Amino acid sequence: MLGAVLSDDIDGQILGTLHNLEEINLSQNRIPTLPLNFFKAQSKMKYLNLKNNLLETIAFRISHMKNLKMLDISNNKLLHIDSYARNQLNYLKSHSDFLINLENNPLQCTCDYIKFVKWMVSTERHLENVHLYECETSRGKKQILVSVMDVYLGLEKACYSYDLLAVGISGAILIFICILCGGLVYRYRWKIRYFYHMVKIRHYKRRPNMWDDDREDYMYDVFVAYADDDRIFVHTTLLQELEKEAGIELCLHCRNFLPGNDIATNIISAIHNSRKTVIIMSHNFLNSYWGMYEFNMAKMESIYERRHENILYLVFYEQMRSRDLPIQILEQVQSQSYIEYPNDEYGNEVFWNQLITALRS
Repeated sequence: MLGAVLSDDIDGQILGTLHNLEEINLSQNRIPTLPLNFFKAQSKMKYLNLKNNLLETIAFRISHMKNLKMLDISNNKLLHIDSYARNQLNYLKSHSDFLINLENNPLQCTCDYIKFVKWMVSTERHLENVHLYECETSRGKKQILVSVMDVYLGLEKACYSYDLLAVGISGAILIFICILCGGLVYRYRWKIRYFYHMVKIRHYKRRPNMWDDDREDYMYDVFVAYADDDRIFVHTTLLQELEKEAGIELCLHCRNFLPGNDIATNIISAIHNSRKTVIIMSHNFLNSYWGMYEFNMAKMESIYERRHENILYLVFYEQMRSRDLPIQILEQVQSQSYIEYPNDEYGNEVFWNQLITALRS
């Protein structure tokens, strides 16, 4: 058997001197493959017999054999003719009236090889005994190619349905992933925003020692978050009672926010640089986007920077029903970190004493 010897002849030396060779019979040699340049010197070849071998592909060059009449590659292991071999055979079709015999190969008529089946349709008159070829379908059944065109049309229809199914499944998976990612982003939106701005602040802060997690020095005692419609109460009553009389240094956005920084960065910087955060809770605050932003960022600061230390206090400036409050506000109320602003003089004194005590704790 010459199979092993021929397979190793990558330079075409075995037939290298036979330039006028027109016919060769290499059948029944158990040849698994032939190198690209094995027949490089045989440009005058007319009859090439490779039947009854173990070839799985036409990897050797034949496009220079312009006089080729017959390529017999029957009884091998070919599943299909790959694009390289098809291009060679198409070139030969345009220069000679040759025949190729693929009989008794385990040819595949599946979606993976639909281009090969289509090629057989266009090459049918060059395929010797094509109507005797057997082709295996995707279901593992063998069918005789009585009509190559009918086989191709049926396969095209089946593959189109398969492609639609594959696209549909892929689309459904993509939509599911998008919904899942969107849900996760929405669920953790405050955490994402918080960490984004914290990284931004840490990167640009000129005095990094102020950002140590275990620091005891803060720029402010209390950051006050409030709606703009409640500013009169904050700028007069609250400022007077807490800062001027109790000596608690407040951070107010109208006074202490740095010009040039975006609002979100200023808010997180103020919360991070303040020992406590006080929310002036009102209907105006609930209707304010930045108000709820301040509340959620203070929650994130408490959880991720202060090791779950309670730094957030709610001051209910107005009477509010539980059903009017968002779930995250209700959770904070249930933790008892809130105090109601009274309407009587005696209550005022108790209120301020309680608030000052809480903020100094």
